[in-house]
Amino acid sequence: MAHERDTDEVTGVDTTGHEWDGIKELDNPLPRWWLWVWYASIAWSIGYWILMPAWPGIHGYTKGLLHQSDRVEVSKQLTALDVKRGEGAAQLRTASLEQIEKDPKLNAYAQQVGQSVFGDNCATCHGIGGTGGKGYANLRDDVWLWGGKLEDIQYTITHGVRTGAEGARMSQMPAFGRDEMLQPAQIDDLTEYVVKLSGRPADAAAVARAQPLFEAQCSACHGPEGKGMVELGAPNLTDADWLYGADRTAIRGQIFAGNGGVMPTWQGRLSPETIKALAVYIHSNAGGQ
Repeated sequence: MAHERDTDEVTGVDTTGHEWDGIKELDNPLPRWWLWVWYASIAWSIGYWILMPAWPGIHGYTKGLLHQSDRVEVSKQLTALDVKRGEGAAQLRTASLEQIEKDPKLNAYAQQVGQSVFGDNCATCHGIGGTGGKGYANLRDDVWLWGGKLEDIQYTITHGVRTGAEGARMSQMPAFGRDEMLQPAQIDDLTEYVVKLSGRPADAAAVARAQPLFEAQCSACHGPEGKGMVELGAPNLTDADWLYGADRTAIRGQIFAGNGGVMPTWQGRLSPETIKALAVYIHSNAGGQ
């Protein structure tokens, strides 16, 4: 609320004429130190406008007297980094995967490159630590759908899985329920059979009914004993590792819908030496075969 200016009786300082809830604003000058900081900031900004790129225009921007460009500086730093990495990259390019793992210096370089590339490109699906999640493979254990040897990992990274690209790994779990290949009761029995395969208690009558179904519909990929086939990317159904979940609901859902994830094809997106480094990094840190 605005009032006429007067003099405060206690301090003897003139007021501004503004009053809130009986409290009058004194017309004190700003602190000198604050004014000097303010003036210095103005001087600094004017100097910055003159010396550095600052003002946008219709067809560009003011370059400044110093012609400073962060983009040019970053480009120079990247060029210097490429030169520095060139020797290591050349060695990766010519060395075999086994030679890389056996050479301590080259292995250390591959680990550094692989860790960086994994964080930028793979961690989104497989997690920062590579432990995966539902529908995304755990790269820290020794369970490999397509093989865990160095060459297997390199091939999977290079060509991907179910991408449709030439050479990509391909397998397809039939959607027995969605495509009406089996009746709901048969899917329930198969669910109990898979539970039994993994060493857990299951309905004996359902297991007996499902055995011929498993032999006719599933053993071609998962094997007669359900241990899977690396050649087909078919998982082992007798262990405790499950990509889409281990409870009956998850198992039944997989039999019903036949889920299958997609692993990107990194060939053409990553250089051959980078893929080598990534394969070595995953193999060394994930219990590779």
